[in-house]
Amino acid sequence: MYVADSRSSKAPAAPATGAVRRGAVPGTVLALGAVSLVTDVSSEMVTAVLPLYLLTGLGLSPLGFGLLDGIQNGFSALVRLVGGHLADRRGRDGAARHKAVAAVGYGLSALCRPLLLLVHTVPMIGAVIAVDRTGKGLRTAPRDAMISLATEPAHRARAFGVHRAMDTAGALLGPLTAFLVLRLAGGPLLADGGERHGYDAVFTVSACVAALGVLILLLFVPNRQQADGPSTPAPSLRDSLTLLRLPGLRRLTLCAVLLGLTTVSDSFLYLLVQRRLGLSVSLFPLLPLGTAAAFLLFAVPLGALADRIGRHRLFLAGHGVLLLAYGVLLSPLRGLPAVVCVLVLHGSFYAATDGVLAAAAADAVPAGQRGAGLALVGTGQALARFGCSLLFGALWSAVGGPAALGWSAAALALCVAGAAAVLRPSEPVVVATTTAAAAAAAAAAAEESQ
Repeated sequence: MYVADSRSSKAPAAPATGAVRRGAVPGTVLALGAVSLVTDVSSEMVTAVLPLYLLTGLGLSPLGFGLLDGIQNGFSALVRLVGGHLADRRGRDGAARHKAVAAVGYGLSALCRPLLLLVHTVPMIGAVIAVDRTGKGLRTAPRDAMISLATEPAHRARAFGVHRAMDTAGALLGPLTAFLVLRLAGGPLLADGGERHGYDAVFTVSACVAALGVLILLLFVPNRQQADGPSTPAPSLRDSLTLLRLPGLRRLTLCAVLLGLTTVSDSFLYLLVQRRLGLSVSLFPLLPLGTAAAFLLFAVPLGALADRIGRHRLFLAGHGVLLLAYGVLLSPLRGLPAVVCVLVLHGSFYAATDGVLAAAAADAVPAGQRGAGLALVGTGQALARFGCSLLFGALWSAVGGPAALGWSAAALALCVAGAAAVLRPSEPVVVATTTAAAAAAAAAAAEESQ
């Protein structure tokens, strides 16, 4: 059942259709979680086979693939700002366009799946991937805005945890589904002059699954978002960027960027796990599944914990957990137990930071510009992590992987200490949210009295 954000004094109340259990996860969150689950199955099916398809089938070099992947991810981060801004703009009825912009984003990604059946050159595939990344960038901020607006402020971190858990379930099912489809299709390899029916089968099934995700969004995600009334002027792009003048959002964005600059990318971490801990090369593709499994297991309980002890506090603690993972990699430990330990810590890091950061950002942004505020924080973090990948790759080439990880761990420890002072994690999140809610309600009352 849809639960409106208690900080909106002007939003029309949803009709009561029955008792709502306090603290229950709203139906909007569950519906969006189902959309993300299905969409992630589709996207991870393609992600699981695309490197092999490009490198083995089409002859792209590893450097070329890394550059292509990096550029597309950086482009997606920038498009996220546009998606957040467009989602906050009001329609004629005064309602925000979160669902409409999210639907465009999911639709663009779904459209890319069948296009992969038609393009057979690296430039054309790159263009299709760019459109897919555009869709991802457009939908992320409005989706998270809908989650925050549909949830009681005191339970936002848990709601994001539920959503991220469902999203991660799709990330687990996607590669497994691709593996099954390839087996049923008769094998994945595209040798010189060979057939590509295995890849075509994956792309076809992925397209059908993506279309199902768009259908779930259109049919089951409610379009009832907070509105300030038709007369409220739409926020301009400059207004969205000036959100950084808000002290809480500015501090959070700064800390997300600094911590992102010292967070080693998943790909480099898995390479270090394989090389440092003596893992068989044949098991390398399973490493992301280990991280995803831990993320799925801990996302909901850690989200609930963040609501109780403070979102800033848990966000910083999550980076402390990542430091422990780095420590295990640099230690003399070897073998499967060390691999499992690193993956559990890595997944726990994501469970303690991903949805928790979105919930903390929602606390610091006015409801009318929720999409733009979430996009600012997410874009800053994504661009910082992209920069970290470039810096870490250069450092690895210069001094080696273990030494590069040691430097990164030291930098991360310093950033965590600095962020702890800036974010003041001891401040109670619920009190801060309640104060913001009271201020918003007082402002609305004063405006109406005029």
